Amino acid sequence: TGQIPRLQDPWHYVLHNPAAISYKFCSFLQTVRHGFPYQPSSMAFDPVQKILAIGTQTGALRLFGRAGVECYCQHESGAAVIQLQFLINEGALVSALADDSIHLWNLRQKIPAILHSLKFNRERITYCHLPFQSKWLYIGTERGNIHIVNVESFTLSGYVIMWNKAIELSTKTHPGPVVHISDNPMDEGKLLIGFECGVVVLWDLKSKKADYRYNYDEAIHSVAWHHEGKQFVCSHSDGTLTTWNVRAPAKPAQIITPHGKQPKDGKKPEPCKPILKVEYKTTRAGDPFMVLCGGLSYDTVGRRACLTVMHGKSTAVLEMDYPIVDFLTLCETPYPNDFQEPYAVVVLLEKDLVVIDLGQIGYPIFENPYPLTIHESPVTCCEYFADCPAELIPALYSVGSRQKRQGYSKKEWPISGGNWGQGTQSYPEIIITGLVNHKFINSLVISLMLQVLYKIKTAKVFERTRGKEDKPSTDIVEEDPFAIQTLCWCPESRMLCVAGVSAHVIVYRFSKQEVTTEVLLEVRMQCEFSDVDSPDPGGEQTPTLPTSGASSSPQESEPHAQSSTGSNSSNGPRDNIPCLQVRSSPLKQSPGYQVELVIQLVWVSGEPPQQITSLAINSSYGLVVFGNSNGLAVVDYLQKTLLLNMGTLELYSPSEPYQRQPRSPRKARQPSGGNLHFNNYICLSFLLPLTLSYRSVPSCCVRISSSPYNISFLIMIYSLILILHPSFPKLIIDFLKALAGSFKESFRLSGAVKKSDSVSVKPTLYAKDNSFTRSRSSSVTSIDRESREAISSFHFCESLPRKTDSLVTPCLMVGTTQGSVIMVALSLPPGGDQRMQQPVGISSCGTLVRLKGGILTMALLDSTGTLLPPSYEPWYDPNASDEEKEKIRRRRPGSPPSSQEGQDSQFAVLCSEKQAKVVAMPSQTRVYKHNITETSFVLRADVVQMAGANCIACFCANGHIMTLSLPSLRPLLDVNYLPLTDMRIARTFCFSNLGQALYLTSPTEIQRITYSQETCDNLQEMLSELFTPVETPEAPNRGFFKGLFGGGAQSLDREDLFGETAAGKASRSLAQHIPGPGSMEGMKGAASGVVGDLARARIALDERGQKLGELEERTAAMMASAESFSKHAHDMMLKYKDKKWYQL
Repeated sequence: TGQIPRLQDPWHYVLHNPAAISYKFCSFLQTVRHGFPYQPSSMAFDPVQKILAIGTQTGALRLFGRAGVECYCQHESGAAVIQLQFLINEGALVSALADDSIHLWNLRQKIPAILHSLKFNRERITYCHLPFQSKWLYIGTERGNIHIVNVESFTLSGYVIMWNKAIELSTKTHPGPVVHISDNPMDEGKLLIGFECGVVVLWDLKSKKADYRYNYDEAIHSVAWHHEGKQFVCSHSDGTLTTWNVRAPAKPAQIITPHGKQPKDGKKPEPCKPILKVEYKTTRAGDPFMVLCGGLSYDTVGRRACLTVMHGKSTAVLEMDYPIVDFLTLCETPYPNDFQEPYAVVVLLEKDLVVIDLGQIGYPIFENPYPLTIHESPVTCCEYFADCPAELIPALYSVGSRQKRQGYSKKEWPISGGNWGQGTQSYPEIIITGLVNHKFINSLVISLMLQVLYKIKTAKVFERTRGKEDKPSTDIVEEDPFAIQTLCWCPESRMLCVAGVSAHVIVYRFSKQEVTTEVLLEVRMQCEFSDVDSPDPGGEQTPTLPTSGASSSPQESEPHAQSSTGSNSSNGPRDNIPCLQVRSSPLKQSPGYQVELVIQLVWVSGEPPQQITSLAINSSYGLVVFGNSNGLAVVDYLQKTLLLNMGTLELYSPSEPYQRQPRSPRKARQPSGGNLHFNNYICLSFLLPLTLSYRSVPSCCVRISSSPYNISFLIMIYSLILILHPSFPKLIIDFLKALAGSFKESFRLSGAVKKSDSVSVKPTLYAKDNSFTRSRSSSVTSIDRESREAISSFHFCESLPRKTDSLVTPCLMVGTTQGSVIMVALSLPPGGDQRMQQPVGISSCGTLVRLKGGILTMALLDSTGTLLPPSYEPWYDPNASDEEKEKIRRRRPGSPPSSQEGQDSQFAVLCSEKQAKVVAMPSQTRVYKHNITETSFVLRADVVQMAGANCIACFCANGHIMTLSLPSLRPLLDVNYLPLTDMRIARTFCFSNLGQALYLTSPTEIQRITYSQETCDNLQEMLSELFTPVETPEAPNRGFFKGLFGGGAQSLDREDLFGETAAGKASRSLAQHIPGPGSMEGMKGAASGVVGDLARARIALDERGQKLGELEERTAAMMASAESFSKHAHDMMLKYKDKKWYQL
């Protein structure tokens, strides 16, 4: 093959300069997390900064501001977040965890950090309360005690409210945990404490005793104050709301059951479900709002969770899609002693975030700007595309904007705090996620923001049967039969191909025009001999073939009935039926992605089809290829033609050392009734049973040739006879040879069958060197099923598939789970009308190379190390006029130059689960080899562009992320990042260009990471700011008479009560203080607000005192010096006092 030319390595300088490699790859960071917080548990809102915080059961914190302002941080312990409290307008947040620890977060920096932590040792935290503009945090415990923490120093005060002092002395039972703490809006010295048993205590902080005690028979879940401080409302476990006057503790002023049936005889209403939370908000101009969750009647079994809004005499019950975790009422003022003026309710659900507009009739919801819907159902696959074509984003946005729901509130999104990052990203990115609920979602990534662009529902193509007797044949999957398993997308041509768990493939085209498909017809490749007439005993006779206009077979006359029922009856096993039924009614397809072709695998002898393991599409060739554990199939989606349907073993040459024989093949089915009856689904395992379905063209019928002498069967039977001919009479051999000879002009072994007058299925088979291997059963034992060599990956390219080739031709590289890479040559007809009329030729060229482990990715480089991407066809609207199509439909120019004989001009990059190789083409000589891992295996590998060159990015099961240079396969990066703990990570992890990667870190969240130094350097600028300087609203005016007669809010100097001087020190064994990693930054970051002012004042006072001390020391030194000088001067005077001038 000649000498291999010197292969240029773009990484040569980097690999030989450690400083350069450390500069390009010294960092590895998590950039941002998108999606809905997984398993949310608590929520808080800053009404001045307008920032929302959500805590989860895994210890995560997600903070949201305006669209594009998001932040993620994590508690190290991973304990559930039970409560969150903002230091309003201070840029700080207090979190209480289930492990009895509280933490103070600094939000003034772009990446929030913990300033202080306090771990309780002897008591469990149940409730926290931080009054507005206060530095003292009240903490209720499971024992019923209340401790007080200074949020500046995070130290405990010696002031403790013990449960036995709060309740009446005559009470013999423990009141239970503290479930509520709040101060009277009009008197900060009065603290309202709610115990689980139903006892509420109004505690006087100054006198350290209880003023009033309120008792109720039912357990308490929450308490809410009226802003005037004269009344409060409690929600109870029996679905009742009790309203209490502060000065009348004997009995409630009012008892209501919002959802209970009121008996006519005046008896107590029937108990309802607990009201878990209630909020009481007042308005200046109208009736107050009372918002509550829970409290439904017990007879509403199966009813979804509801939020109840009571305003005056009207009661609105708002059903939610998921259970309610928490809700907050957003108000105009942060002061609790003023009219609240509520304008919205934020409802945190288990899988969604809803904001309700209280200012409009009907309570519409706000349109959510956050990308929280990527998890509408569990995500099954994910693909990541960076640096997409610029015109693609507006196209997807224009069609996606029409999918938005109507009826949203016309107001702006109320959670509007924070600022966007200053850094910009010059390239757009697109994330495509496939879901279990037969949807896939296109999401746009700009900088660190994510926006949902477009959604597609694949189940529209199929019939949705509801009855048990009409249930689809989906025994191969236990989940949704329409769930998406894998997908393939070409951004340049906008072609999209999706494979589902029911062994179906759907091809989509992008169009800006709306079309209505009159009927979706199902076309199935039915190839079998049945009731073949034997030759006339009176003489030799060649039977004539029926024409295409002959009577159709049952499969043709009733395609839908056959596809839905097939052989699925009580008399025998299912056979020749797909898992899903393509819909027969008209399908209206909106602008966007529209169905072009549907492909289904069918049942064989009672066994379901194997799920699809790999998928690829090429718009330049007009081909889609997919494979499973049986083999592969190539389909021409332009001609709606099946080109190749072959098993993996048949791709090998008989003389190849990599060919694997089955362990225990079953015997072929014997002919019955004296008729020669061969069924390709049973006898020849390399022929995958297929069903083709496609969108019909108006005024165009679809027919299937009814000839029993199908040409593909002639090939199969002829191959059997060539193998078994010693046992066959010479007469049958001559007969079949003559029969095959009659079709000599109508087909080639490496070509396709001639197209009939109507649209029909045209199978094309290729047999290497015109030889066939022995047939194998498609129904194998479990041992054989485990040992099958499945198709693991595909790659379309223009290369030199044979060692003797000197010109590049279209090719398909096929990778298997046993590490084989097989080259398949494609013979494409010229463009234009000839492309639609002439068949595509396919021929297997044998094995290129063998690697350890299954093949994961393949690519092609030129001699300079430049990546040769697959050719593509520029996008054109399939529903546009023919003139517009012809302007755009040109094959992409710039194919690689032809190779001179004896010289390699291309290099194939191959990566498997264990190793990577670079092979020269066409000599097929190994140039480089690298063993990636010995003890683990690679889960995902991609050839990506990085730092101006190409490399292989790998993610291993042991958590290591590695990059290898191309073409030299030298290690560039090896980071132990994330061990495989969930198959979800393995299923969704993917790399993209420019050093980006992502994976599904939870069922509802996407985690993006980067291993690019450039991105790491710019990350701080790209991150959004949560805290922005905002003036705190003015306190409400007390009014002349309230100020004169003392009717306004009473302030309290908590420092005098809770400080160390008055209350003493708390027990050291009660809690342990832990300084946080962000404490220094937090001290520097204090810039405004009461807490910040106090801290600054204290620091300034210390500095002033220090300066005064230094000044006093300098003054004392100057005075001492002055006295010394005065003494010396006096002594000199006395010495020379009585002497004359001449005596000096």
